[in-house]
Order: sequence, then structure tokens, then C-alpha cells
Amino acid sequence: MEKRFLRSYMDLLVQTCHRRGALATGGMAAPLLPQSQQTDSYSRVLASVERLKLLEINAGVDGFMVYDMNLIKPMQELFELHTEGDNQLHQVRDDVGVTPQDLLSMPSGGVTLYGLKYNIAVGVLFINAWLSGKGHFFYRGQVEDSATAEISRSQVWQWIRHQARLEDDGRVVSRQLVTELTKELRTDLSPLCHSERTKQKLHTAADMFLEVVLKRHFPEFITSYLNMDHTFLSSQSTREEETVEAGRQRAKL
Repeated sequence: MEKRFLRSYMDLLVQTCHRRGALATGGMAAPLLPQSQQTDSYSRVLASVERLKLLEINAGVDGFMVYDMNLIKPMQELFELHTEGDNQLHQVRDDVGVTPQDLLSMPSGGVTLYGLKYNIAVGVLFINAWLSGKGHFFYRGQVEDSATAEISRSQVWQWIRHQARLEDDGRVVSRQLVTELTKELRTDLSPLCHSERTKQKLHTAADMFLEVVLKRHFPEFITSYLNMDHTFLSSQSTREEETVEAGRQRAKL
């Protein structure tokens, strides 16, 4: 929310809603609070969430969402401390004059290897959760769902298409690099699988992620794409053929 285009979106949202007497809702805080309150990590996560939510409160929102229920009390206290009444409908934000340029401004910063790996992990793990009948999963201290999966796989597809370069070493984000990093992730996560079936599902998820980001034409929605039977079945049949072939090789030995 500190970037120009997101700050402008929030200001315009509040102005548009309040002019019509409608409540304006902020975003969701995805971080998970550590179990113990007597740790530096707990204080760090809480401070980070408070800082970002205070930006939304100052913009005039009437509420926001959190995933971790342990955040409800401190966020409620933060809201009550910086507002008057049950909402902020009185803030009509006549000072706001958002332009198309504000909403389309490109934030500074490039593509890093860490960011690329993170996007790949979120995309693969979301598909893995989807194949398990779940719509979200937990990764590095916060909840991830279809929204973050959409952002992650979209960025990877765009970086490949526009041949973005990594800030770290100048390498081009290519189909080959993304494929190598996806296979590397699959190898790293495989030991964490509790059974051969869960490992196979992870491998299928990695294959399907590559299928999505390496396509010439951008799939409009990842969830719609995952619902297409032929996509899942094609990946499954490939995996089954490999399993059968491996069995034949063992039989020959």
C-alpha cells in the first residue's frame, strides 16, 4: 500500500464508496502470528501488520480483514485508537483526485532470483493444494490462496515473455531457467512428502505449473484452467505412463 498505484487505488475506493454511503473495506492481512508472544518474530510480524493497516485506516477504510484470528484483537484496538465511531463514512475524501496515470504507475524495482523462486513455489504449492481439494496453504509464515497464485504465475509468464533480467546476475528469465528452478523446487520438497502418492501429486502440480507459465497464450484464470479435465488428465496420464514404464524396466532387470 506504500506504492503509488496501490495507495491511489485505496484513496479512490474510499472516495467512491463514501460518496455513496457505502462502507469501504481494506485488504486482508495474510501473515500468521507465531504461537509465543514473547519472541522477536511475534513483535516483528505484529508491527508489520499494524504499520500496513494503519495506512488503510488513515486512507479512511471502515474495516479490513485478517486471516489469523489472533490478529483480530490487536487490529480492533488499532482501529479504535485511530478512528471515531463504528465507521469512517464521514471521510468523503474530497481531497482525492486520482488520475489514470496514478493507477498505472509502475513501481520501482526489478526481478530478483528470490522473487522468481518465491513465485514458482507459490504457484506449484497452490496447484498441489488444489489437487488435494484445498483452496489455500501456508508458506513462510503466511496464508497463500488463489489470489496470490494468480499474481505469482502471471508474473512468471510475463517475465518469460518480456525476457526480464535478474537483478542478481543479469540472467534472462527464460523457459529453460523457469523449468530448471521448478524441477529444483520439486526435488527440494519431495523429501517432505509423507507417501509416494503425495510425492506424485507434487510432481503433477509442478508439471501443471510449467504447463501454465510456458503456454504461448496466457490462461485467463488459473482456477478455471485447473478445472479443465483435459489439463489434469494429460498430466496424470503422463505420470502414469512414466510409472508403468519404470515398472517395465524393473521387470526386465
